[in-house]
Amino acid sequence: MFSIGELSRQTGVKIPTIRYYEQTGLLVAPERSEGNQRRYSADGIKCLSFIRHSRELGFSIEDIRELLELSQHPEEPCEDAHVIATRHLDDVRDRIQKLGRLERELKRITSCEAGSVADCAVIETLADHEHCVTEH
Repeated sequence: MFSIGELSRQTGVKIPTIRYYEQTGLLVAPERSEGNQRRYSADGIKCLSFIRHSRELGFSIEDIRELLELSQHPEEPCEDAHVIATRHLDDVRDRIQKLGRLERELKRITSCEAGSVADCAVIETLADHEHCVTEH
């Protein structure tokens, strides 16, 4: 059995985040010692590592909740997991496209060679969205 501090050290997840995951039901609340300290099993470490890696890949809490539920049924087909991951991939691709538009717009407005703020493309564009070339 592991304390919350040891769980944090082994997984790299901060203690307040572990508590948050417990409060939201993402991480099953552990047993408590006679002194009311949380005591985690090896399964707790595995689950928290799964959550951490999923968060690093950008999955939402709700997606992680669904994936954790699926992981509890290893005999089931993995189609639902693929649906969740594919949906997330589509979202990531959409964000990449949006970031590309933002990059082009910022590159355009920072290339101005105005001598004063009165003629500055950055200030002018930020003050009026109509000056933007891309939709972002």
